[in-house]
Amino acid sequence: QAQLVESGGGLVQAGGPLRPPCAASGRTISSRTMGWFRQATGKEREFVGAITWNGGTTTYTDSVKGRFTISRDAAKNTAYLQMNSLEPEDTAVYCCAASRRVYRGTRRDEYDYWGQGTQVTVSS
Repeated sequence: QAQLVESGGGLVQAGGPLRPPCAASGRTISSRTMGWFRQATGKEREFVGAITWNGGTTTYTDSVKGRFTISRDAAKNTAYLQMNSLEPEDTAVYCCAASRRVYRGTRRDEYDYWGQGTQVTVSS
């Protein structure tokens, strides 16, 4: 079985940090890329960033560059989304995803497995 489980969301004040992890198990462990997406109420799910599982190469959407950092701990089969300087506009459900086919994919259709998501709410 393939499984991704996010945690670590919550309510935070603007300017604060959060670092939700994404724990991978099953077939997701052999994925090429771990990505993070987010979906705000009434909006489409959008790409946030991604990291290649072996080399650790990252890519980010422009709106989070310099504030968000993705890392991974191969020994724990876990990826992390370090979010700093959070803004109310970052409020969304954050989902991690795994791709077995591409490196640093930015499109939803490039990902094969998805977590259930964790809610992040940033208050002003």
